Amino acid sequence: MAGPLLQAWGLGAALRSRAALRPLGLLAPPCRELAGPGSGEAALEENPFYGKYRHKIQELRRSSPDVFESRMEKRNEVKKQPVGYSKQGEFIKCMEEKAEDVGTKTSKGGFTKDKTLDSILNVEMVKEKSAEEIKQIWNEYFSAKDTVYAVIPAEKFDLIWKRAQKCPSFLYALPRKEGYEFFVGQWSGTELHFTSLINIQTQGETAPSQLVLYHYPELQEEKGIVLMTAEMDSKFLVVHEAQCLANQVQLFYATDRSQTYELVETFNHRSNEFKYMSVIAELEQSGLGRELRPAQVPDKP
Repeated sequence: MAGPLLQAWGLGAALRSRAALRPLGLLAPPCRELAGPGSGEAALEENPFYGKYRHKIQELRRSSPDVFESRMEKRNEVKKQPVGYSKQGEFIKCMEEKAEDVGTKTSKGGFTKDKTLDSILNVEMVKEKSAEEIKQIWNEYFSAKDTVYAVIPAEKFDLIWKRAQKCPSFLYALPRKEGYEFFVGQWSGTELHFTSLINIQTQGETAPSQLVLYHYPELQEEKGIVLMTAEMDSKFLVVHEAQCLANQVQLFYATDRSQTYELVETFNHRSNEFKYMSVIAELEQSGLGRELRPAQVPDKP
């Protein structure tokens, strides 16, 4: 079932059952301020999520040792860049241009190339329907699919969009059984691309997206709604987790609470003042991702 913020948007997901997670431990993110001294490779291996990416890292080390060493060296250079610096949105567009040359329909990672609203919905036909009817059609269509989707009020998306122009990226915290894994979300047009922070550190500006939120404003003026759906790399994320990341966009970009949005501004414009623990605090206070956190076993008296 969708959480409170999801319901406020009409956001939903077809959720599959999963085993309860073990007790949660607080994880310091693998970001620049916390990386500490030591070799780049050793620092990566100390990351709790290194195991999930070990195969790709080792494959890069074997096939292109020079590239691997270069990227390890560049991890130090990243310290000079804004927190969360990433070009995954631009990378996806670049891959789409290359794919167009060879006549394929998907970008690297299996994401749909040119995922237009017309490819999902008969826009001309639904123009005769009310916003509530369109919302019902959209929700019923995606309710049987293993994905995240939404019908966003026009004024809410307008606020998100204006803020996204000023602050196109942010660091999101995803609860895991090991603690928190951090993802960078970066806007590219009306698409919002997410990739894990460790993925950016190991693959640099070519780090592919692991989740893409597609927003369709075609009906915004006439019907007062913006439709959204998503695609994700199921090797790294399940719907519960993608839903949590998508829901945090509203939490941080559509909030009326100035202290919450200030985190987004700080991340983009005053990175030296940014505190990742503030993101975790906001997330826990909101209750988002609670279903991803294992139930804590009380201590015996």
